Amino acid sequence: MDVHLSAISPTALVLIAIVALIIFGPKKLPEFGRSMGATLREFKKGTKGILDDDDDLEPKKNVIEQKTIQIDQQQKTVETTETKEQEHTK
Repeated sequence: MDVHLSAISPTALVLIAIVALIIFGPKKLPEFGRSMGATLREFKKGTKGILDDDDDLEPKKNVIEQKTIQIDQQQKTVETTETKEQEHTK
């Protein structure tokens, strides 16, 4: 079942606004709207940070893999040098 914004009639919106005015009062309603807006902004910032963090992980993985390969190559070089030195000393 698809629900579209057009499914809410203008009279339903007016009714919702009147109920909100009765529940919160005319003085608290703007404050409530501001706090809801601030909450939504913080939520968007948080979710954007999560999505951006996923994009940052891939380059970090590549850097770690490259460093691991470099370390492996250095260890092999050291091992071959040590074996050559051992053969020379015999």
